[in-house]
Amino acid sequence: MSHQSDLISTDINAYLAQHENKELLRFLTCGNVDDGKSTLIGRLLHDSKMIYEDQLAAVQADSVKSGTTGAGKIDLALLVDGLQAEREQGITIDVAYRYFSTSTRKFIIADTPGHEQYTRNMATGASTCDLAIILIDARYGVQTQTKRHSFIVSLLGIRHIIVAINKMDLVSYSEETFNKIKQDYLDFTSTLDLHDICFIPMSALDGDNVVNPSENMAWFTGQPLMEALNSVEIANDHNFSDARFPVQYVNRPNLDFRGFCGTVASGVFKKGDLITALPSGKSSKIKAIVTYDGELQEAFPPMAVTLTLDDEIDISRGDVLIGVQNQAPMVADKFKATLVWMTEQALVPGRQYTFKLGTRSVSGSVALIHHRIDVNTLEHHDVAQLQLNEIASCTVTVNAPVVFDAYKTNKGTGAFIIIDRLTNSTVGAGMITGSSTAENQQPVSLQDRAARYGQKPTAIALTGVAATETAYQLERKLFDNGHAATVLESAETALIEAIKNAGLIALVVTQSTDSVDLSFDTEQQSIDDIYSALKEQDIVH
Repeated sequence: MSHQSDLISTDINAYLAQHENKELLRFLTCGNVDDGKSTLIGRLLHDSKMIYEDQLAAVQADSVKSGTTGAGKIDLALLVDGLQAEREQGITIDVAYRYFSTSTRKFIIADTPGHEQYTRNMATGASTCDLAIILIDARYGVQTQTKRHSFIVSLLGIRHIIVAINKMDLVSYSEETFNKIKQDYLDFTSTLDLHDICFIPMSALDGDNVVNPSENMAWFTGQPLMEALNSVEIANDHNFSDARFPVQYVNRPNLDFRGFCGTVASGVFKKGDLITALPSGKSSKIKAIVTYDGELQEAFPPMAVTLTLDDEIDISRGDVLIGVQNQAPMVADKFKATLVWMTEQALVPGRQYTFKLGTRSVSGSVALIHHRIDVNTLEHHDVAQLQLNEIASCTVTVNAPVVFDAYKTNKGTGAFIIIDRLTNSTVGAGMITGSSTAENQQPVSLQDRAARYGQKPTAIALTGVAATETAYQLERKLFDNGHAATVLESAETALIEAIKNAGLIALVVTQSTDSVDLSFDTEQQSIDDIYSALKEQDIVH
């Protein structure tokens, strides 16, 4: 099965040792439904000899039956059709992972869904990848989904992009077509943070420029896909200049040992280095770097180690150790971020969630949604809430200071997830773009309050015999839905205006409709009728 089958049969230990020391490259494939993604993955698995003989025989037989690829050709898409079959059955698919290796590298492919309704799934699969392969059908060129995938790849900070212009056999291997698509893609991505972009014309079905150079495209002098995957430089993608070590666990097995366990997020830590613990600001020196296999002289990402210090300073889970010689991270209880919302229930500013940054979990809320980003056109839109799969620029406030960097400079300390406090499920993910210290100096505006409560400040008169009872029941319904309202049994104009200026909804029990914005007769309209009317008039969101 493997490219090293001889070594496996003669010296399995040597093979395992060699395999363990290979560099690992994680990459994702994304494209439209019919761009040939499954065929490309099948071709990589086939040509890297990672398919069992009986599986290959079954695919050959199925290819003959289906007749979709022409006489004598194997439909390699059938190797990954299990995913397609699951989709047709209506099963929710997050990300499908495939594995293969060459003589120099190990690979993990994240096969991500391409539809817009699976934006959250693509973001999940792409978050750990080093490289992205974006497929484009040579017949249609750059499409809306191509732009969406490129934006998400840029958002998640993936540094290496291979644009695979597939199905070149269907455009007569035209160099002119290839160059036009290449220029169209470069024009679109000029506003995105993408740098290392490689373009490869190919035919995944026939194997042109997948593993071997194509005889049909002699005009293309670049590397075929497999060679590009084997040679792309990823060793320096980690941030080695800013030392960050989020503490995951304080290890105290006995009175003689106290170590701090975690994974190096960035930078290099050496024995004897002076470090500072944040947010406390206390300093010490690294006494030893301990691992299961013994002590080390230095540690770098993504190594999991235990650090012991010269001094007994107070350090807990969630703290971050930094090298004092490096640029310090930000420490604040408020920051700006780009959020991807991942659940059916909308994100409402002001609602309390748990934010997990590295090893630190802290409660907080989204204070303000600045704008929603249209992933197809990159346009900005004002919104009061964030729906499933939507992406927005927001300000986040948390209830205790946290340590963070901008995601673009440090993924390990610049990313976070949002957890629902009731269900404990992950409902969103974010990439920090910077601090919001300047915003702290601005007074709270009426618009800020409206965004926080998800409502329009309004005075509502409730009349009728059951007005008082209805007012308190309506207050409870509004409160349970995340809004802020209060009942007034007096219709004093000054008091009503003060309540509205605080961003609240005033429920006024009165027989007069003066000084109010809306009026409801509780003998004619139920609580549900009133609440529906408030939603229809955009009083509550």
